[in-house]
Amino acid sequence: MPENQLNGRSLSVIAKDIAEGFVTMNPQLLKRFSAENYKELHQFLRKSQKDIRGQNFPTKDVLAIRKRNVRLQRLHQAVTIVEYSAREKRIPLL
Repeated sequence: MPENQLNGRSLSVIAKDIAEGFVTMNPQLLKRFSAENYKELHQFLRKSQKDIRGQNFPTKDVLAIRKRNVRLQRLHQAVTIVEYSAREKRIPLL
């Protein structure tokens, strides 16, 4: 498996797919990851969160607000799973 890829897709694309709901993060998905991949995926997930939060907030569009919040929720759950799995394997993420 090339560095920084999973199933032929880069970790940045996987982070975006997690935000959109195409990929669900679970501990079994992380079993194939090396320590370096944990760190990179964690960075990409955090970057995706910052990008979403940096976009203009849709004040009057309820559906857009909900979509934004669901994307942030998915990313937050993925970050939590990555951090917990890394802690179990004693992988420093920072």
